Amino acid sequence: MKQSKRHRIAVIGLGMRLGMFLRAAHAEGWDYELAGHVDPSPVGAPLLAEQGIEAGVAYPDVAALLADGPFDLVMIGSPNHLHLEHLRATLDHPGPIFIEKPIVRTEAESFEAARLIRERGDGRVFVGLVARSAPIVRAALERLDAGAIGDIVSIDATEHLPPAHGAYLARNWRRRAEWGGSYMLDKVCHDFDILRRMIGARPTRVASFGGRRIFTPESAKVARDEGPAILRRLSGWNAAPDTSGADMDVTDHQVAIVEYANGVRLSFHSNTCAAVAERRWNLVGTRGVLTIDLVQNTLAITPLEPRGTIEQFRWRGPAGDSHGGADQAMAHDLVAALEGERAFPVSVTASLVAGLTVMAIDRALAEDRIVDCAPLWASLDSAEAGVAA
Repeated sequence: MKQSKRHRIAVIGLGMRLGMFLRAAHAEGWDYELAGHVDPSPVGAPLLAEQGIEAGVAYPDVAALLADGPFDLVMIGSPNHLHLEHLRATLDHPGPIFIEKPIVRTEAESFEAARLIRERGDGRVFVGLVARSAPIVRAALERLDAGAIGDIVSIDATEHLPPAHGAYLARNWRRRAEWGGSYMLDKVCHDFDILRRMIGARPTRVASFGGRRIFTPESAKVARDEGPAILRRLSGWNAAPDTSGADMDVTDHQVAIVEYANGVRLSFHSNTCAAVAERRWNLVGTRGVLTIDLVQNTLAITPLEPRGTIEQFRWRGPAGDSHGGADQAMAHDLVAALEGERAFPVSVTASLVAGLTVMAIDRALAEDRIVDCAPLWASLDSAEAGVAA
């Protein structure tokens, strides 16, 4: 990994996600010093320690950490409900900022974040929508941009988690909307970011149905927590004692229908406890079908012509990696952005659009109606332009 100097970084919220990313980045050759962190329960620290990476000084609060700057990068990996507060504090100090997805948790926070970044961000905020960096996603975007399947007509997409992953979410702080926002927001904003980029338009209206039928006290004895011990061990801040869902208030399964401004229609099916794990996007175009399987890390292009050649590709990520090499690729992207070599793959605007899309879907579910997205985009564009909505 090419870089001109060693980067001094600080972390606000050293959870499992940033711990795994920093470990992968270190293995890729990112030369950084983790100067310190703020976290009352830094479950990511043991992940770093396993690779001989020191977590630095444990600061009592964000103000104390930032006072010891400047840093070459401040990374925000705190629970979602704290993102805006930590972003606001960090923007008061110089230097680049990396913030985990979703960038914020609510519509109001989205517009406030847009205003803050416009006023003080100055192109220095990077959002950790890691799937944008995945080699398979880059290849898919290249083939779509080259017209491999013609114009996209409709899309069928899924996100089916294995039981152990769903059980982790049922214990973790993400089980409550006040901390995480929603299951779809935290877990599926990746998908809606990339799918919007593939479609090339923003949503115009959305509908959704879902609920909780898996992680409930009534079904607590169902065997579904026999996966990797690391998911049980690193349950994190405010973890629940079990997977009974006693205080869980987010969905454990949900479907959504989305119509985009250019006429593309999308159906999305998510489930947090499936016997067969699946994360698949099936894009049907005027000249063929593009199928992306992010569990098997395969891509297939099937032409409409009966005698056309079917193209098939497969990528192999590092052993034990759950993102198909995306963490490693994002480390290279982040260093390149810090060094001024190239732009980061996903913009702040794109990340806010992805979040607001899921928020509209969740509102459609909560209010049992079709939601018109036009007011969201008007408010976002106004916030980013610095004018009153």
